[in-house]
Amino acid sequence: MKPLRFLYTLATLVVAAVILLSWPAMSWASTPQAPLDRWQVMPIATEEKNGASPPASGSWEEAGTDNTLVELPDGAKGVWIRLQVPATDAWRRPGLLVGRMYGLEMQVYQRGELLYESRRGFEFDQTRLLLPLDVSDRGTELDVRIVTTAGRAGFLSSVRLGEFDDLEKGYIRKELPSLLLGVSVVFLALLMFVCSSFLSKRQRSLWISLCVIALTAGILIAAYSPLLYLYYPSAGPFFLALFELSLYTMFPALGYFVNETLERKSPRFLRFSRWQACYSAFGIAAYIAYKLSDGKLYSFYSIVSVIAIGLLMLVQLLWISFLSIAHGRRGDRQARVLSAGLLAFAGSSATDLILYYASGKSYVLFLWKLGVVAFIFSLVVILSRRVSSDYKTLLSYSHQLELFNLRLERTEKMKIISDLAASVAHEVRNPLQVTRGFLQLLAKKDDAKSQSYITIAVSELDRAAEIITDFLTFAKPELEVVSRIEISELLEQLDLIMRPHTSMNGGSLAIYSEEGLAIMGSASKLKQALINLIKNSVEALGEDGLIELTACAEGGEAVLRIKDNGEGMDEEQLSKLGVPYFSTKSKGTGLGTMVTMRIIEVMNGSITFKSQKGKGTEVTIRFPLVQQLASELTAASILPD
Repeated sequence: MKPLRFLYTLATLVVAAVILLSWPAMSWASTPQAPLDRWQVMPIATEEKNGASPPASGSWEEAGTDNTLVELPDGAKGVWIRLQVPATDAWRRPGLLVGRMYGLEMQVYQRGELLYESRRGFEFDQTRLLLPLDVSDRGTELDVRIVTTAGRAGFLSSVRLGEFDDLEKGYIRKELPSLLLGVSVVFLALLMFVCSSFLSKRQRSLWISLCVIALTAGILIAAYSPLLYLYYPSAGPFFLALFELSLYTMFPALGYFVNETLERKSPRFLRFSRWQACYSAFGIAAYIAYKLSDGKLYSFYSIVSVIAIGLLMLVQLLWISFLSIAHGRRGDRQARVLSAGLLAFAGSSATDLILYYASGKSYVLFLWKLGVVAFIFSLVVILSRRVSSDYKTLLSYSHQLELFNLRLERTEKMKIISDLAASVAHEVRNPLQVTRGFLQLLAKKDDAKSQSYITIAVSELDRAAEIITDFLTFAKPELEVVSRIEISELLEQLDLIMRPHTSMNGGSLAIYSEEGLAIMGSASKLKQALINLIKNSVEALGEDGLIELTACAEGGEAVLRIKDNGEGMDEEQLSKLGVPYFSTKSKGTGLGTMVTMRIIEVMNGSITFKSQKGKGTEVTIRFPLVQQLASELTAASILPD
C-alpha cells in the first residue's frame, strides 16, 4: 500500500512540475528581440566541394517560416542559406538564434570569413544555431552552409536577434521541460519496477508491461530533446542507440498492455500486436547491422526505422483509439478513465505522425509528449482510486473481523453460562422452594420484628427465583409451543401490562401497530422479551420520559422498534450488550438482555441496538412475516432435489 501511495504522490508532483515548466516564459531582455522570417536557400550538390561561399552560378530560392524548404532535392547533400542581418547596435551583446533546424555539419561565413563551425559524428539532425554577433550600426550578410545525410536540412523556425544571454536562456527554458519530463518519467518507471516486487505473480506481468511503456516513453522524450546532444555531444551515439531501442520496445509493450487491459476482446488486434513484436525484433537486428556496416546500410535502415515502423505505429495507434472508445462506452468509470488516457496518447501520437508525413518530414513531433502526460495522469487517477478503494475495503474487513471476534467471544461466554445455568439452576431451585415454605410458616407467628425480616427474606428469595428462571430460559430457550402470533393483539396485551408500570416511574408509553402483522413463534416468550426491553427503557428514563413501540411491515419482515428518550449509552457500553454480567444498572446482572436476545434468536429474528449518550436508545427487532415464510417454503418445495 505504501509504495503505491508514494508512487501516486511522485507522479502527481511530476505532472505539476511539467505544467509549471511548460508555462510560457517571461522575456527578461531590456530590448525586444527582432525576428527574421525570410531567407534564401540554395541546394548543395553531392559532388560540390567545400567552400567558404556559395557558387556564383547557383540559383537562390526564397524561403521563410511559411515555406522552410528543408526537404532536399535529389542529388543534394545540403543547403546554403543566405541571411540578411540588420543593424545590431540596439543590443549590448547581440546574438542570433535559430531555435529549430536540421543539419549534421554547419559552417557560418561572413564575407568569406568563418564565424562558426559545428560537426556531429552521430545522426541526430535536430539542432540549433546560436551565434554571437558584433555590435554594428550597419546590416550584414551571413552565409550558412548545412550538410546532412538525412535528406533534410535548413531552418525550421524564424531567426531571432537579441541579447545573446537572453536568447540562450530563452532557448533552454523552452527545451528544458521536455527533457525534465522524459527524465521524470524514466525515474517513475524505475520506481514502478521496484514496486513490482510487492505484487502477485498475476498482477506483475501487466505491471511490468506498464513499466516498460513508461521507461521507453521517458527515454524517447528525453532522447528527442536537442539539449542532450548540444551539451553532451560525446554521449550522442549512446542517446541515439537508446532512442532506437526504446522505439522498437515501446509499441509491442503497448500492444500487450492494451490487450491485457481490454481482456483480449479483439483477437485481430492481438495477432497484429504479435506480428508487430516480430517486426520490432527484425528492426533491432537491422539497427545492429546498420551500425556494424559503418553507415553503409543507411538507405535500407531508414526504410525500416522511419517509413515502415512509422506506418505500423500509425495503424496501431488508430486501432487503439477505436478500441479505447468502444471499451470506454461499455465499461465502468475506471475503464473510462483508462480509455480516455489511452485515447489521448494514441490520438495525439497518431496526429503527430500524420502531420509529420504530410509535411514532408519537416514537422517536429511534440503532441505525443502531451499524450504521454495524459496517459500517466489517467494511471495516477486509477491508482489513487484503487488505493482509496483498497483502504476502504481494508477498513471494512477490519470492522467485520472486530465484530466477528466480539460475536465469537460473546458466543463462548454464553455457552459457558448456558452449561453452568443448566446444571446449577435445577440444584438450587429446590432448596430455595423449601426455604421459602419454611419462611412462610414462620411468618404466621406474631413477632413483628421477625415479620419484617421474613418479608425481606421472601422478597429476596423471589428475586433469586426470577434470576434462576432467566438462567433456565437462557440455557434452554427452545419454544415449547410455536403458533401464529398476531402482533397487534400481543401489543394490546403488553400495553395493559406495562402502561401502569411506566406511569408509576414517571414516564409514558405509546404503542402503534399496523394491522395484519403475523409471525410464527411463542407469544409468551416474545412478551417476556418485550417486557424486559421496556423495563430497561423505563429504568433509563428521566423527566418527561417517553417510550414509543411501533410495529410495521418492511420488505417481508415485521419490524418492531422500541425507542426512548432516556440517558442512552456510549459506544463502549453498546458493544457490551448481551455480554454476561454486564449491565448499565447498579443492581443488574445483564441476564435480562441476554435472555431477550436468545429468545429473538430462537424465533429466527434479529435485534440491533442504536444509542447515543444523553439522547436515548432505539431497539430494532425483525421477524419474518408468516406470508414470507410461506412463500419461502413453497419455493423450497418446488426446487429439484
